[in-house]
Amino acid sequence: MFLLETLTSVPLLNTIWFVLIAVLWIGFFFLEGFDFGVAMLLPILGRDDKERRVMVNTIGPTWDGNEVWLLTAGGATFAAFPGWYASLFSGLYLPLLLILVGLILRGVAFEYRSKSPDLKWRNMFDWFAIIGSFLPSLVLGVGFANFVIGLANDNKLWNGNFFGLFGPFALLGGVLFIVLFIVHGATFVGLKTRGEIQERAEQLVRRVGWTAVALMALFVGAQQIFHPARSEFGDFTVVGVLLAVIAVVSLGASVYMTGHRSREGWGFILGGISVVTLIAGIFLRMYGNLGFVQDTKVAPDARLNILTAAASETTLTLMTWFTVIFLPIVLAYQAWSYWVFSRRVSRKNIPDGIVY
Repeated sequence: MFLLETLTSVPLLNTIWFVLIAVLWIGFFFLEGFDFGVAMLLPILGRDDKERRVMVNTIGPTWDGNEVWLLTAGGATFAAFPGWYASLFSGLYLPLLLILVGLILRGVAFEYRSKSPDLKWRNMFDWFAIIGSFLPSLVLGVGFANFVIGLANDNKLWNGNFFGLFGPFALLGGVLFIVLFIVHGATFVGLKTRGEIQERAEQLVRRVGWTAVALMALFVGAQQIFHPARSEFGDFTVVGVLLAVIAVVSLGASVYMTGHRSREGWGFILGGISVVTLIAGIFLRMYGNLGFVQDTKVAPDARLNILTAAASETTLTLMTWFTVIFLPIVLAYQAWSYWVFSRRVSRKNIPDGIVY
């Protein structure tokens, strides 16, 4: 009864757009997560330049499209919740800058790697890709862990300390995101390649996968104990626990199917479910409060939440109609692109003497 009362206290369009923004972030982490993992694994799974080129080819047709989910999430936040956007992009400027630097390095690496046959040139841009994938993974993991804890705010703006963002739970989130994306990426490499690279990817999942499961269990367990999905906007504790269990179990099943049964298809699906439920649980905790601590001493209209940070009802209505029309087209196009480039690749697909 309490849940229904709190949900009905929030305008429907506000809830819809919060959910849509969560879906955009979930899509980004599901798709870009294995992109990050593949890039971070270049020096580990790729023993020479040709094998690293094979790995780059697994994500080459889609990596830039996957990043669009992040851009769309930022744009949707700006349009639907300008107060939320202003607080994040002004207060957390340095972390966001680090993410941007990482994404720029990735883009430069993938676009310029093949411009010269010189091995030093290619190795340099491979390291650009590695660093450009490691940085966003770490910063986003720390950031979303802080959203679970709750960011301090004053006059609807974040007023915390940058170094205060790196508490034990936040660092756990950063490490989890790195290891989780590495396992997610290795599973994708196993799914998209054949031969020695595929075998190495499966071995890596066997070695690192159970560490990812343990980190996942520790993170979601600590979240449910110390930061449950409960606020003045609703008590979602039961749903949060359910999502946490699914995240751990599905990741464990993914490691087993990929690393021990060589069933990369099922492993990738189950690993994706783990990523989806992890991020969904984080956004469930953020519902209403938008990842900020609510100061009860401040008047309700002066707090930063899903009510005070939202755009006007007219704006949200127009955005909803545009989304209903254009979102299916975008999703259909991206699904088609993955279908077109769905075949496995190997060393045999990289002819000798050709610059790629």
